[in-house]
Amino acid sequence: MTPRTTPSSGSEAENTTEQSVETTSVAKRATTKAAEAAEAVRKGTAKKAAAKAAGQKKAAAKRTAEKKAPAKKAAAKKAVAKKAGAKKATAKTTASKTTASKSTAAKTTAAKSTAAKKPAGKKIPAQKATQKKIPAQKAVTRPAEPVEVAVSPALDAADRDRLLTGTHHDPHSVLGAHPMPGGVAFRAFRPYALSVTVVAGSLRAELHDDGEGFFSGLLPLLEVPADYRLLVAYEGSVRETEDAYRFLPALGELDLHLIGEGRHEELWRALGAEPMTHMGVTGTRFTVWAPNARGVSLAGTFNFWDGTGYPMRSLGGTGVWELFVPEIGEGELYKFEITRPDGSKTLRADPLARHTEAPPNTSSVVFASRHEWGDAAWLARRGQVPTHEAPFSAYEVHLASWRPGLTYRQLAEQLPAYVKDLGFTHVELMPVAEHPFGGSWGYQVTGFYAPTARLGTPDDFKYLVDRLHQAGIGVLMDWVPAHFPRDDWALAEFDGRPLYEHEDPLRSAHPDWGTLEFDFGRREVRNFLVANALYWCEEFHIDGLRVDAVASMLYLDYSREPGQWVPNEHGGRENLDAVAFLQEMNATVYRRVPGVVTIAEESTAWDGVTRPTHVSGPGGFGGLGFGLKWNMGWMHDSLEYIAKEPVHRKYHHNEMTFSMVYAYSENYVLPISHDEVVHGKRSLVSKMPGDWWQQRANHRAYLGFMWAHPGKQLLFMGQEFAQGAEWSEAHGPDWWLLDPAYGAEPDHRGVRDLVRDLNTVYVHTPALWQRDTDPSGFQWVVGDAADDNVFAFLRYDAEGAPLLAVSNLSPVVRHEYRLGVPDDVPAWHETVNTDAARYGGSDVTNPDPVKPEPQPWHGRAASIRLTLPPLATVWLRPA
Repeated sequence: MTPRTTPSSGSEAENTTEQSVETTSVAKRATTKAAEAAEAVRKGTAKKAAAKAAGQKKAAAKRTAEKKAPAKKAAAKKAVAKKAGAKKATAKTTASKTTASKSTAAKTTAAKSTAAKKPAGKKIPAQKATQKKIPAQKAVTRPAEPVEVAVSPALDAADRDRLLTGTHHDPHSVLGAHPMPGGVAFRAFRPYALSVTVVAGSLRAELHDDGEGFFSGLLPLLEVPADYRLLVAYEGSVRETEDAYRFLPALGELDLHLIGEGRHEELWRALGAEPMTHMGVTGTRFTVWAPNARGVSLAGTFNFWDGTGYPMRSLGGTGVWELFVPEIGEGELYKFEITRPDGSKTLRADPLARHTEAPPNTSSVVFASRHEWGDAAWLARRGQVPTHEAPFSAYEVHLASWRPGLTYRQLAEQLPAYVKDLGFTHVELMPVAEHPFGGSWGYQVTGFYAPTARLGTPDDFKYLVDRLHQAGIGVLMDWVPAHFPRDDWALAEFDGRPLYEHEDPLRSAHPDWGTLEFDFGRREVRNFLVANALYWCEEFHIDGLRVDAVASMLYLDYSREPGQWVPNEHGGRENLDAVAFLQEMNATVYRRVPGVVTIAEESTAWDGVTRPTHVSGPGGFGGLGFGLKWNMGWMHDSLEYIAKEPVHRKYHHNEMTFSMVYAYSENYVLPISHDEVVHGKRSLVSKMPGDWWQQRANHRAYLGFMWAHPGKQLLFMGQEFAQGAEWSEAHGPDWWLLDPAYGAEPDHRGVRDLVRDLNTVYVHTPALWQRDTDPSGFQWVVGDAADDNVFAFLRYDAEGAPLLAVSNLSPVVRHEYRLGVPDDVPAWHETVNTDAARYGGSDVTNPDPVKPEPQPWHGRAASIRLTLPPLATVWLRPA
């Protein structure tokens, strides 16, 4: 094939003699190592030989010009050094000649220019040539055979344009080092660099500056050096570095296959920024899923936030882009610069970043964990008893405001001790994942794989979890897979088109929160979320995930008017994609992480929230597979009742008893959560009627009723000491109420003491938790005493041992109040009385054991007479 040439500048032509290597060096290079050739270049022998070669080429060109024979190839080669463009037509004409005289002239020319090659120095003409290849090992002593003529190492216009515009899918195929006729071509794309020099052992060759940040050179090497480096000079600095474009992909075929299938259960190990050693070099592998992108580049502190010179390669049809950057490590800030389908660019945070800048900054941070766990004993025993058959009393915490200003590590010194002292078995953390707006309390997440940097690093958060476990406290975390915010640096239209959100605007826009809903029908999105659930459980040892806003996921018409939603394929309102996602998430979490519990915040009567996924219900759906469900019905009804004046409560008596109609339809948690003490709803004690004493008495009686009711318990911070003000994330609980210098401190401390005693008795009384999901573990004693405002019921453990709970929610003392009880209990002992003086009550108690009488009552053969204190709950156990 006739060589193609590109014009070179006049200065390049003038320096050709100095930059070339003499023709006779080809044979030497064919039999020596790269280092010897480079040494010859550095000593100047090649420079002298180049002048000789130039003269030989001039004579050959003169002869062949008269005959117009194939020897014009040599003339074209010479012309490149002076004005390559002027001889392009001549070179093409030569290719069409095939006579015998042409062949003889070509052999003669070849014998005299065997060693002619592309110069290795800085000023290399940007020529391009291809020739019928003859192995480089052919010696100059065989002049009758043709030799390969070096081709230009410079990039062609198309590749240059694609790299400059950020639309190149395979930059590694053109950048880096590549064998080609005449040696090894080195190409670098370093915008703003003044020069780039290849360094390999004793070889040191400056590449030609091709303009616009491109550098190239053809070096006389037989193969690509295994460990070459680049010396890049910028204004005021010189940096020696590995070439990122000499590395094979750092992501395996199995990873890509699983990502494509939407089944990569450890997705965080495949995508994101992963510090590693690859091909013997330390650095960081960057990977991102962006299937609609025309190109993806890496931008960060290491390249002055200009991703132009760090294009990533597309790894086939998976939509994954990858780049291993050597010598980049922990602490570096980065984002992905994505070229959208319309050619515009967007700078995006990493969806799988394990660490981020603290808001309001939005960059992702390269991170590698070094935390060494000390909770092996906790993990070994946490799954021994199923959660629904174990004590479960959760203290809900907003970490950023529990004690404002504390970091994760400082919280680790205070929170475990406080929670353990109060006897809670678990803490439930409001969302920890990174979020841009603190006022969302974490429920509008942008960094699904990163604990918020407001309080420290991911290892700092691990330290907090570790310390809680070592204190014997389980850690639950609110998890938000329903939606995400529209911030233009995060997930919204991530690669220029709807990707994580549904492509149908009717399905993507969340009507309540101004956010976007995930496309649960897309396997890669489902994979992103399922793996995220596993990530928190496996990497951070989280013991349970409370899944937020499940109802908004389950219904296509959630908060939508007619015409704003489209029925499913069966004509129904159920979001079948969301159902399948929740089933997959739960099944996967329970399979991979034994002992972990998932909890649904689901506010409707959806059938089978806590039913196994393989068991179908009346509606034909398999269960969603959650372990527990928040009992929102009980919460609303009981708060509605307790907020009434006692004189009106008899008209709302059923609101306290109705929960037992469906108490065993699911595995329930009774939540008095953050949602009930903000936005004008008032704190728990402030919901209560009456004066200050009556409010606190109602508060205490309500907590006693709640702890005895079937189901697990959850109480939001600040309510354990009857804080009067609504919660605010800006200042957190009013801890000053517990300051001994405050006059009403005993009132608040008394409520906290009650919570401690409720938890202590609860944990040591299996009747209160062992059969929470078994109807045989509950019996009404009296549920219809509406005029008295009295509720009484029995709880039983697995062995049949009972606990009697009685609540008098009227403000009067009821003396000698008769209740039917089992006749096989010889006596009852009061174990909790919320009216006790130490809690701030009037101290109306039953200090002595209460013995049953053989008088039938409430359908039982025996009965007891109690003194019921006002606005109080009393627990009695067999003496």
